[in-house]
Amino acid sequence: MEHDCIVIGGGLVGSAVAYGLGRRQQKVAIFDGGDRSFRASRGNFGLVWVQGKGWDYPPYAQWCVKAANLWPEFSLRLREETGTDLCYQRNGGMHFCIDEAEWEERQKILEQNVRHTGGEFQYEMLDHAALAKKIPQISNAVVGASYSQLDGHVDPLSLLHALHQGINRERVSYLPNQVVSDMRSEGGEFRVVSNGKTHATGKVVLCAGLGNQRLGEMIGMNIPVVVDRGQLMITERIKPFLDWPTLHVRQTGEGTVQIGDSHEKVGLNDGTDPTILKKIAQRAVLMFPFLARVRLVRAWGALRIMTPDGNPIYQKSEACPGAYAVTCHSGVTLAAIHADPVAEWISGGDEDPLFKEFGTDRFHV
Repeated sequence: MEHDCIVIGGGLVGSAVAYGLGRRQQKVAIFDGGDRSFRASRGNFGLVWVQGKGWDYPPYAQWCVKAANLWPEFSLRLREETGTDLCYQRNGGMHFCIDEAEWEERQKILEQNVRHTGGEFQYEMLDHAALAKKIPQISNAVVGASYSQLDGHVDPLSLLHALHQGINRERVSYLPNQVVSDMRSEGGEFRVVSNGKTHATGKVVLCAGLGNQRLGEMIGMNIPVVVDRGQLMITERIKPFLDWPTLHVRQTGEGTVQIGDSHEKVGLNDGTDPTILKKIAQRAVLMFPFLARVRLVRAWGALRIMTPDGNPIYQKSEACPGAYAVTCHSGVTLAAIHADPVAEWISGGDEDPLFKEFGTDRFHV
């Protein structure tokens, strides 16, 4: 066989999986798209986030805690192997509440996280006075915030760069500008046809984001995907003022301020909408009034890869043994878990008990 495994998709998810497989002595190739492909990896907020995730689905709450706890070692290893600083910080994270109703609802959600994780997840509710001591620039319009020490953030582009350096170090073949037109299982092997050439491999892993649904159909896998657009803005560099990432505003390691977190159902349109950008900016200024005087440098839109229930999919094919699918919208948060437990599972090693909770059969009950 030409390869032990072909990973289709070279974004954060595919690169993390391929990096982990390469470290396990697998002969791996990544088939990536072109520069004009939809790329969530280049348009996300860079959060390594736990609080609130999986509040309505216990396995996902547990999965995110596990992923966040793997991140310190994962980040250190990537930096030592590649020399790339991911700007990873784990000082905790905050979610601002604008009114008392939001404060109360937030507390209910996070109590669910605590119960779902058997107490592994912990949080603190900070009233306005406590919050203002930590962040003096906060507006009086913010009644308080939830805080969890498990949360952190990273430069997502540096993460993607480091993963690509890592796969090169592990001798993973990277093939860009690939268009997979056919895929089939024959005699215990897979034939993957891309750009008119047929490649033989023992396993295939679908990590192509929005493309997973089309690719899955080729080998009898049903991988439901939902599209959600988010718009982001970035400011000029300013002096440090925010030591904790939040869901709406974060200061990067370079000193810029990233503003965002919109959710729009607009199909495959990854453009920007001035009306939405205005609302995002107004919310940021409501929280931090001084941002009204800070210049914006850039704005962009990106498509999130969602599943019908918002939780990840980790599926191995029963019809075509050796085929796997990985679909999620938390490519940053889950990068460490994709590089280790998920890669271990795909390479034939130990299978985490939680995997069975993320199969596609949950959509067909």
